Amino acid sequence: MKELQDISLIDFEKQNGLVPAVVQDSQTQKILMVGFMNADAVKKTLETGQVTFFSRTKNRLWTKGEESGNFLNVVSVLVDCDNDTLLVKANPVGPVCHTGADTCFDEKNAKTGVQFLSFLQDLIEKRKLEMPEGSYTTSLFAKGTRKITQKVGEEAVETIIGAMANDDENFIYESADLVYHLMVLLSHKGFRIEDIARELEKRHK
Repeated sequence: MKELQDISLIDFEKQNGLVPAVVQDSQTQKILMVGFMNADAVKKTLETGQVTFFSRTKNRLWTKGEESGNFLNVVSVLVDCDNDTLLVKANPVGPVCHTGADTCFDEKNAKTGVQFLSFLQDLIEKRKLEMPEGSYTTSLFAKGTRKITQKVGEEAVETIIGAMANDDENFIYESADLVYHLMVLLSHKGFRIEDIARELEKRHK
């Protein structure tokens, strides 16, 4: 795959002026839908930043979300090795399928597993920005570095205790508390959990 730089590189001749375009959520990596684009659809997609297809049934350009408001905001457009298929990475606004499902393949489009940490970091960042009353995270930000680091230390000790006691359930519970409070500290200092991932990746290389 390579980033699309020049639309003239796309081979539209193989399929009578059209190429398939696979749309993928840029964050969850879920495949959202598949459509077809002609040269004008690709140009409009790149110009507007919203995924636009060529509708074979309506015989016209069709911007996803033009009626529902559930647009697909483009992050990048990649072309495959044969220059005849596109991979569009986008951020969806609302459900993608006309049935109301998250994707046209009826899959739930949400961050799960390790990806959930990124979602949680976003939520922590939102708390830091908005500081809603009654939020535990808000209270940590309000009390500042000393309180947040204190909580990280406390949860680290609790995690160690759970591990030494061979109490697996408590070990996982306290580990989750430790990671959460570390993420609050990261946000407080202007960083994210992804910064730790990048540092670990750099060490691995």
